[in-house]
Amino acid sequence: MQRRELFSSLANSFNKNKQENKKIRPPYFKDLDSFDKGCLECDGICATFCEENIIVIDEDKKPYLDFSKGGCTYCDECAKNCPKEVLEIENKSLIEAKFEIDILECISWHNTMCFSCKDPCLDDAIEFLALFRPSIVEDKCTNCGFCVKICPSNAIKVIPKE
Repeated sequence: MQRRELFSSLANSFNKNKQENKKIRPPYFKDLDSFDKGCLECDGICATFCEENIIVIDEDKKPYLDFSKGGCTYCDECAKNCPKEVLEIENKSLIEAKFEIDILECISWHNTMCFSCKDPCLDDAIEFLALFRPSIVEDKCTNCGFCVKICPSNAIKVIPKE
């Protein structure tokens, strides 16, 4: 390992601790201020309409996505049924997160053939070097998160965007 890689990995570990506290919101919001205002008066109705059951309501009555339960189909149901108009179809965008494969945890990076993450990826955003060493192609990834739950070694990390 070169010095630059060492310092980069140390910096990433500090940033991960900060980012773990940040929750990933559904992809239909205009700004985070709307969560602070509109969601306080709601009973979390958006979570009941999520066909994948990945919308969870936190202690502050704000919805966030839990990719350990599945992925987002971008079906629009949470936005269509938001009574406070915090989530609106007009604001549809990609989920504000980055998905990465932790090469230390990925069994395919350790010479075990595994295509678990590739199979649910409808966008072919996960590419392999020969039969091993998967990587996520950011330009193809729609941030749906279906690869997270299916990974047998929990190697796919969800990193909230700033």
